[in-house]
Amino acid sequence: MDRRAFLAMAIASPILQQRSKAPTQKKPPAPAPAVPSRRPPAWTQWGGPHRNFQTDATGIKDSWPASGPPVVWQRPLGEGYSSPSVEDGVLYTMYGRSRQEVVLAANADDGKTLWEYTTPMTFQSDAPEMGNGPYATPLVVGDRLFTAGVAGRLQCLEKKTGKLLWTQQLWTDHHGSRLMYGYASSPIAFRDLVIVPVGGSGKAVMAFRQADGSVAWNQNNFGNVYSSPILIDVSGLEQAALVMDGFVIGINPVNGDLQWQVPFKADYSIAVAMPVWGPDNLLFVSSEYNAGTKVIELKRNGLQTIATELWSSNRLRLHHGNAMRIGDAIYFSSGGKGSQAILSAVDARSGKIHWQERSIEKATFVWADQKLITLDQDGNLMIAHPSPQGFKIAAKAPLLTHLSWTPPVLVGTRLFIRDRKTLMAVDLG
Repeated sequence: MDRRAFLAMAIASPILQQRSKAPTQKKPPAPAPAVPSRRPPAWTQWGGPHRNFQTDATGIKDSWPASGPPVVWQRPLGEGYSSPSVEDGVLYTMYGRSRQEVVLAANADDGKTLWEYTTPMTFQSDAPEMGNGPYATPLVVGDRLFTAGVAGRLQCLEKKTGKLLWTQQLWTDHHGSRLMYGYASSPIAFRDLVIVPVGGSGKAVMAFRQADGSVAWNQNNFGNVYSSPILIDVSGLEQAALVMDGFVIGINPVNGDLQWQVPFKADYSIAVAMPVWGPDNLLFVSSEYNAGTKVIELKRNGLQTIATELWSSNRLRLHHGNAMRIGDAIYFSSGGKGSQAILSAVDARSGKIHWQERSIEKATFVWADQKLITLDQDGNLMIAHPSPQGFKIAAKAPLLTHLSWTPPVLVGTRLFIRDRKTLMAVDLG
């Protein structure tokens, strides 16, 4: 080895030894992946996520301070009974003022108005003491908002801005049933359609394309009432179930074809409550005005549906509001037309009355976290534990005023309630 190579090796050797002895630096741990915050289930339509006033929300407390649950905000609101829809921190509802009908978008956190869309209103109800509506609940689908006004005006608005996209006049253009208290049915979405009962020859029920409002189909010859449709699944057959004037019907939501019908007639066409569907293919319908209550059992036979009346009772009559099925029991306020409404519990399969409670009049409900959130017509809010043995009230507070007929809306632990004067948000968590 020559002298230059030897010197190079001699110089390099201690440097290599120092590098080999240097401590190894560990890489900093990778940051944990961000966990997206879980938004509570949205309430985008009449009846909530499942259109049955039941939601998967949790964290509802069983007790309140003596002053009641914390009121997050409250604001004045015009007349009407339209319940809110709430999605992504925005609340949508409708109200009426002098000769106007208003669609409102408000911040769900503080109640402040984001936008309003106003249309002229000349309709006058036959019961001025109850007001002129509106009654229907806005439907939120994607970037669109669908509303049904008290004079049969179905409209589609841009959700973020309130810009009008299209309108269909169910009474004037499609000759729908004109009802003495106004149009009240809340629209329902199916695939790319919005479906509404209209009433009349060949137009009992209609479907409009969400994108442009064009008519997708119109079918059947029944008159309309005040009730809203639901979607049901009869052993794999998708159907829409509706209370119409004189009948409960099931239709194919794809094309409107009639699948089955069962007689059910309320005087003056005043059938208000939405049907209640059970996991055992039992459909509950009820109304005042001599209609009473029926439970209809639906069975699939190939591509056909067999509808059988399982039981009926003229003693049980749901005037308006909503019924709640929990397990094998159905809870609702029976009566109220000229008499006191009685909170009732009924066996779904037999019609047996488990109990009736006179101290709670005309109540509406939301079921969440194994609790029945109950609002009576005088504005008393309750947390209750119902069973076939009785109705146990865990908490109660007076929050609103008389004619609190709009069912509560729950998003997370935030409850939205209204009467004819006030819209309020309370925290139940």
